[in-house]
Amino acid sequence: MNSSTSSAKSISLAEYGIDSKLIHYQLSPSKLHDMSVERGMGQTSSTGALAINTGEFTGRSPMDRFIVKDEITQDKVWWGKVNIPFESDKFDALYDKVIQYLNEKEIFVRDCFACADKDYRLNIRVINEYPWSNMFAYNMFLRPTEDELLNFDPEWTVINAPGFMANAEEDGTRQHNFAILNFTRKIALIGGTGYTGEIKKGIFSALNFILPVYKDTLPMHCSANVGEKGDTAIFFGLSGTGKTTLSADSSRKLIGDDEHGWTKENTVFNFEGGCYAKVINLCKENEPEIFGAIKKGALLENVILNAQGEVDYSDVSITQNTRVSYPIYNIENIQEPSIGKNPKNIFFLTADAFGVLPPISKLTPSQAAYHFISGYTAKVAGTEAGVVEPVPSFSACFGAPFMPLHPTKYAEMLSAKMKESGVNVWLVNTGWTGGPYGVGTRMKLKYTRAMINAVLNGDLGLYCYDKYHIHSVFGTAQPRECPGVPTSVLSPRATWNNDEAYYKTAFKLTNAFRENFKKFEAYANEEIRRGGPQRYGF
Repeated sequence: MNSSTSSAKSISLAEYGIDSKLIHYQLSPSKLHDMSVERGMGQTSSTGALAINTGEFTGRSPMDRFIVKDEITQDKVWWGKVNIPFESDKFDALYDKVIQYLNEKEIFVRDCFACADKDYRLNIRVINEYPWSNMFAYNMFLRPTEDELLNFDPEWTVINAPGFMANAEEDGTRQHNFAILNFTRKIALIGGTGYTGEIKKGIFSALNFILPVYKDTLPMHCSANVGEKGDTAIFFGLSGTGKTTLSADSSRKLIGDDEHGWTKENTVFNFEGGCYAKVINLCKENEPEIFGAIKKGALLENVILNAQGEVDYSDVSITQNTRVSYPIYNIENIQEPSIGKNPKNIFFLTADAFGVLPPISKLTPSQAAYHFISGYTAKVAGTEAGVVEPVPSFSACFGAPFMPLHPTKYAEMLSAKMKESGVNVWLVNTGWTGGPYGVGTRMKLKYTRAMINAVLNGDLGLYCYDKYHIHSVFGTAQPRECPGVPTSVLSPRATWNNDEAYYKTAFKLTNAFRENFKKFEAYANEEIRRGGPQRYGF
């Protein structure tokens, strides 16, 4: 574990045009915590964590994420609704305005790393307007030692000014908030939003371009852990699917909970130095590792505290996207350094609110590529305005908002690595069973854990007819038995007790898969196209 740095060293930011009279460099998280409380920006919870409110934005704003279109990016980036182009001269003008704004502010600066593997390390400087934003950077990026700071040379810079509001008409943004990547100037410029996730996702997006284009390394929106025998497991999944929860396992060492690279040397390394977990309905019984990590040094976002400083994790009056960030060493059972070898199993996690996907099924290589490109989960009623029934949600590569290249580029890299390493791929439904959302119930966490443990222990074995059933609609191989899981749970159709309703809903979902995949068909080979659902409704 790297010790926290509380350096009194002064630092010049003249190269950025910043001449603020008060610049704090490399403050300890304890000092940043105290400053936030003293200024009325946060409260101390009963467990010692700092609780803050991120303000207007409690999540990312995908429509306000831009990439500067220049010589580096113009022919490589997959431009469109995900990667919105921004003019270089507009960026330069907006940058100058943000710097002028920060020159009148007290500033918090942190030098840090991304990528646990030193051969792929990225030096980062984070410049923040708020002390708690700088605490987030301490938690989420890798922390240099004092010796490593002596000659620290930042390659990328994050400039974060939540209080600066853009003028959309003048500045070229959509509205007053923005997150812009400039690959030529190597700057992530963030303004108008206090949501801390924009800081880490800015660097994640940059690495999702840098690693495949220049380093022959697959970047992944996934969590990862490693067993006693050195077998690495990778968990892909969108927010709310259980990616962080399922990778935090007392019997396996955590590599990381969100962002990783898979190298040509067949190793997997964590981009980050911390975890950023959802805490909605968090309880000690179901998620003991995360629950125990919320202590001094952790940063809670948009939660409600009572008079005693206790958090009500069921209270979503601010947002359903309540969060906590903490340094990875707040988890007891971690891999040090955060690097694993020999990936053996990959899990695609989906919270299927239609309740029709099997709770676990084994995928062929073509099915794995298809489902990776699709990146399916579902929105449920109440999560967004106007959502009154389950709505399919597709995010290519389980992380489309952070992927500058075309999704097939990442899928091709994953397919190649799967074949090289002989990895097994599993589709896991952490969503509903016995009916769709509102009728059925959420899959019990203990059952999902039992299924994943069965895979990791080798209990499910290779495919054969006696042990697996090919799903008549989705074509995936679902096990007939699994230790610790009632046999009735393994068949989604059986849990419905209504075959007609089940198949009608299943076909509804397969049609959604087919419609979504149309935009990839021209780029996908025949093998990938064959990996989709076997039957469609009319």
